Amino acid sequence: MALRAADSDAVIIGGGHNGLVCAAYLAKAGRKVTVLERRGVTGGAAVTEEFHPGFRNSVASYTVSLLNPRVIADLDLHRHGLRIVNRPFANFLPTDDSRYLLTGGGGSIAEVAKFSAKDAAALPAYEAQLETIADLLRDLVLEIPPNLTDGGWRDAIPELLGAARLGNRLRRLTMDERRVLLELFATSAGEFLDGWFESAPLKAVLGFDGIVGNYASPYAAGSAYVLLHHVFGEVNGVKGAWGHAIGGMGAITQAMTRACEALGVTIRTDCEVAEVVVERGRATGVVTAAGDTIRAGRVVSNVHPRILYERLVDPHHLADGFRARIARYKSGSGTFRMNVALSELPSFTCKPGPGDHLSAGIIMAPSLDYMEKAWIDARQTGWSKAPIVEMLIPSTLDDSLAPAGQHVASLFCQHVAPELPNGMHWDDHRDTVADLMIATVDKAAPGFAASVLGRQIKSPLDLERDFGLIGGDIFHGKLTLDQLFSARPMLGHGNYRGPLRGLYMCGAGTHPGGGVTGAPGHNAARAILADGAR
Repeated sequence: MALRAADSDAVIIGGGHNGLVCAAYLAKAGRKVTVLERRGVTGGAAVTEEFHPGFRNSVASYTVSLLNPRVIADLDLHRHGLRIVNRPFANFLPTDDSRYLLTGGGGSIAEVAKFSAKDAAALPAYEAQLETIADLLRDLVLEIPPNLTDGGWRDAIPELLGAARLGNRLRRLTMDERRVLLELFATSAGEFLDGWFESAPLKAVLGFDGIVGNYASPYAAGSAYVLLHHVFGEVNGVKGAWGHAIGGMGAITQAMTRACEALGVTIRTDCEVAEVVVERGRATGVVTAAGDTIRAGRVVSNVHPRILYERLVDPHHLADGFRARIARYKSGSGTFRMNVALSELPSFTCKPGPGDHLSAGIIMAPSLDYMEKAWIDARQTGWSKAPIVEMLIPSTLDDSLAPAGQHVASLFCQHVAPELPNGMHWDDHRDTVADLMIATVDKAAPGFAASVLGRQIKSPLDLERDFGLIGGDIFHGKLTLDQLFSARPMLGHGNYRGPLRGLYMCGAGTHPGGGVTGAPGHNAARAILADGAR
């Protein structure tokens, strides 16, 4: 039977930021593109909502750094309304002895010296070494990884050339830098930081990045890479900086949506995909939950790899080994996400009153040992009794989010179990854990709990149900060595191409992984365009 003519050159499953980026690049190249989004609004996990009357905030993803500058420029996001402001400081960490560490803003060395003159002297060399490795990663973010192939020489030659280009980049590193690179990929954040520093507050501020979205001890192998993953971003040309999108994270994806619409992309919301159509071994379209069939020359998935291959593609189209590997794809985060509406700003015992420190990432976890105990506790009981809380108060930088004189705060909390033990269910315990998170902040800033006017709670189960984040995993899969670069989501399919002809992946389950980067969408579009009519 002849295949029916396609309705679009490409249909993209999922209107999150990577799907929108992929759509924009394909449309810029003259392709006819349709984006289908299950929810009523585009943006995926990067959305802004009113969660209490008069109070708006980013719902899941909550801060800006990893959004790639080339994506911003190529999609002309500033012209489409995006405005990002830098945080005045990076992090603010209260300590158990009523002191604090405030990093960034040009004063980090003096701040670290309050706790250790040795660490203050070592900090510049540490930052320079990490920046060298981060620069290498920035070079690789917008590259299609070399792909292992079962094909002949014709298929292998392009992959060998890609591997050679990677090798040339690595050869530019000194031997000492190569050793550091290996250490960052193979060891723990705790071990790496213990080799540099002695003061607990500094190691806590730096090591927090190793457990963000990573349900593991800071002394777990591989957590050093998670730390590194969070430092290769930049904001407004400042490397390693963090910022805020005016209007919340939804401002990013709404700017992307406007860019897509200006390029002629068709976007359909409230349009869930139920099935990928496969004919003669090729993906030829999708069937929606409403029963509509949309034909396309390419089917591009922006959903979690396990959702694609376990729910949307009929298993008889996939090899047994492939299905077994996808079933073992690791996905699960210790994240419990909250937004709170506040009648007033918090006042911390260690640094009372307002100030620019309240615009930083406020970390309530005074040491790596504290973080490790939180993880152990969560594994045993479902959540840590002394949890890790990072709080941002974006309304200190953006008065559009709350009524005058009032504020919103994002609470990004670790560690909780993605699935509770002993038959417990998250819907029965989410408010109890939310109370604990607010009490944790209140301990450092007395009166905080009394200032809470309303709250929005997202347990790991809520994140899975609302945004398709399996196990609440904000990265669409753990950032472990066996799930990175050419092995993301698995070896043989690390180049954005699925196991069926015409099927592609553009989500965070591909290189370079999670975070609001736009890189997977950019790279997938390159792969699709490179394939031409194939």
